[in-house]
Amino acid sequence: MRKKAILALEDGTYFEGYNFGAEGEAWGEVVFNTAMTGYQEILTDPSYKGQIVTMTYPLIGNYGVNREDVESARPWVEGFVVKEASRIASNWRAEADLHGYLREHGIVGIEGIDTRELTKRLREVGSQMGIISTLEGDPARLVERARALPKIVGRDLVREVTCRAPYRWDEGDWSLEMGYSRPQGARYRVVVYDFGVKYNILRMLREEGFDITVVPASTCAEEVLGMKPDGVFLSNGPGDPAPVEYAIKNIRALLGKVPVCGICLGHQLLALALGGRTYKLKFGHHGANHPVKDLVNNRIEITSQNHNFAVDADSLKGDVEVTHVNLNDHTVEGLRHRTIPAFSVQFHPEASPGPHDSRNIFARFAAMIGEFKGG
Repeated sequence: MRKKAILALEDGTYFEGYNFGAEGEAWGEVVFNTAMTGYQEILTDPSYKGQIVTMTYPLIGNYGVNREDVESARPWVEGFVVKEASRIASNWRAEADLHGYLREHGIVGIEGIDTRELTKRLREVGSQMGIISTLEGDPARLVERARALPKIVGRDLVREVTCRAPYRWDEGDWSLEMGYSRPQGARYRVVVYDFGVKYNILRMLREEGFDITVVPASTCAEEVLGMKPDGVFLSNGPGDPAPVEYAIKNIRALLGKVPVCGICLGHQLLALALGGRTYKLKFGHHGANHPVKDLVNNRIEITSQNHNFAVDADSLKGDVEVTHVNLNDHTVEGLRHRTIPAFSVQFHPEASPGPHDSRNIFARFAAMIGEFKGG
C-alpha cells in the first residue's frame, strides 16, 4: 500500500498524490525546474535551501544516485515533487535508488500528481509557499498553514548553508576514465566566499589553475586580504541577497584591492555592493536551457540557471555596465565595472547539470587577475 500525501499551496490549490522518500512534512517555497536530468545535483545544490522543487520532466529517478554526482555534502531541498518516481535504478554508476536516498536524508517527496498543472499554476500565480504532508489529511488545514509560512524575501538563508571553518579544495574535473582529477600546480591563489558553493564551481576553478581556499560567508574583508589572495570569488547561494548585509559590506571593502568574480547569488551581492538593487522574480529561473546573450561579443549561450532574484538594470549607475541579458525575459545575466577589476554572471557556467557553453567565465577570471597583476 502506497502512503498518501498532499501538497498544499498558499493560494488554496492542493494536489493529492503518494509519498516517496521520507514520511512526515516539509514546507518551503514551491518552484519548478525544467532540467531533464541532473536531479541528484539539483537535490544537493545549497541554492535550493528553503524551497520545495518540482521537476517538470515526468520520470525521475530512473538512473539512481551515486557518491560522485553531488554538489555538496547532503541534499538541501526542503521537499521534492515529481510525476513518477522510478523505483528501478538502471545505470552502471548507480549505487542506490532515489527513494532510499531521500529517505536516508529525511527529504519528504510526493509523486503521482499532475506536475504540468502545478507548473502552469506557478507560472501564472508565481512561486508560492507550500507544504507536503503525509500526516495531515485535510487539505484546507494545510492551505491555512501554508498561508502562515514565512516568505523567502527578507530571510538570510546563507547562514544555514555556509561552511563553519575555512578549508582547501584540490579536486578537478571528472572524466569517464579517471573520475575526478587532482590537477598539479597553480597560477593564482583565490579565496572563495561560501554562500552555498557548489562543488563543480570549485572543480572548474581548480581546473583553471587556481589554488583555492574556501571561507565562511561572514569572513571579514581584512581577514581575506590577510591571506594575500590574487583574486576573490563570490559563490552561488540561496534566497534573497538583500538581507546578507555582512557579505555586501565585505565585498565593498574588497573592491579595487583585489579582482572579484561572482556567480548567481555572488552576482547579486556584487551588484548590491556596487550600489545596485535586486528584486524577486515571479517564478524564478530554474533549468538547464536558458538562452543568454553576451553583449560584449554578441555570442548566444545556453545556460544552466537557478535563482529567484535578479538585478535591476536601471539601478546600475556610473561605471557599472550590463554584459549579459536573458533572451527569455531580458533580465540582467551579467555585469562588470569599467575601472575596477570586478565582474559577475547570474547563470551557472559550471553547469552541473547543464550545457558547457559558458565555462569560459573561469578563464576570463584568470585573465582579469593576470592583467591586474601586470602579468
